[in-house]
Amino acid sequence: MPREQMAEPDPQSRPLDPIDRTILRLLQEDGRASIRSVAERVHVSRANAYARINRLIEDGVIRGFTARVDHERAGQGASAYITLKIVQNSWRTVRETLLTLPGVAHIALVSGDFDVLMLVHTADNRSLRELVLTRIQAIPEVLSSRTLLVFEETDLVVDD
Repeated sequence: MPREQMAEPDPQSRPLDPIDRTILRLLQEDGRASIRSVAERVHVSRANAYARINRLIEDGVIRGFTARVDHERAGQGASAYITLKIVQNSWRTVRETLLTLPGVAHIALVSGDFDVLMLVHTADNRSLRELVLTRIQAIPEVLSSRTLLVFEETDLVVDD
């Protein structure tokens, strides 16, 4: 599964105004929305909407466009959040290894009782077990893991 390139945040990024925030919400709801429809919904010209979207991309606010997937219909009927405790200062190494694993949808370095939180989607519980017990726990820097099965999930669109 290809990974999006994350733009380095620009410390000089401009603050977002209400029109920018509305554009972001519209594109989160429908990443395929045309410039014309976005412009009409935020009451600006097409050129203005185009320039704003390009600026949001250049500033790293918009990191890419993606499809929201129904994982069950896509043959990924088992989803889980997995927490990891890892060796101190091994985040970069662990992250690079985790990115190569099948079904990994999200990885975050976090604070608290564990170090890493990840979301995975697999075909079934057998595949999930294989991923956790054979692949993740075999990473030398992983000290322990905990798996939380997802019974139901809902995608949310952030609205400011």
